Amino acid sequence: MKRIMLIRHGQTDWNMEERWQGNTDVPLNAEGLTQARSVATRLKQEKLTAVYSSDLARAKVTADVIAEAHGLTAQADPRWRELNLGVFQGLTWHEIKARYPKEVERMQTNYMGYATPKGESRQSMQDRAYASLVEIVAREPEASTTAIVSHGGTIRVVLLKLFQEHQIEKRSISNTSVTTLETDGQTWRLIKFADTSHLVAAKDHESL
Repeated sequence: MKRIMLIRHGQTDWNMEERWQGNTDVPLNAEGLTQARSVATRLKQEKLTAVYSSDLARAKVTADVIAEAHGLTAQADPRWRELNLGVFQGLTWHEIKARYPKEVERMQTNYMGYATPKGESRQSMQDRAYASLVEIVAREPEASTTAIVSHGGTIRVVLLKLFQEHQIEKRSISNTSVTTLETDGQTWRLIKFADTSHLVAAKDHESL
């Protein structure tokens, strides 16, 4: 079996402001860097054999911190980018609903197929990320453990592709959460979804 760990990037200021980032290249903030170090510490026990990531800075820097802890170099692939949200990027949900009510309605009725103006559809994002995942699984050896650092939306649509469970649409994928999968190259198992126990442990340590 091969193990794949899908990791969302650390926190950014736009996360805190609840702005839709899409493929805007927003950097990690100080807390995001701390979260990256926490997840890197948690993953030391996994004996990672490879680290891949989106090429956007918030994911790549998170991946670099993880890779360094294992003596590896993170390999960037733009197919793991977040959804290109077009005209929605940089806006809060309140602003999006106020400025683009018709577009919001279309998006809500066609979750995978709708493409925002000047953006892309979730189907397109799923296709590109899944293609990269298939290549990674084929490339990495048996009994390997591979980390892929990406974005909440990207991770979500990949999981929808693998498991066809629509509840995944509504489940939270927090910053630096770790979703663990196993595959024999044909079938997939979801071992743990969006685990953030490393962040709880880090906060507990700070309080000592």
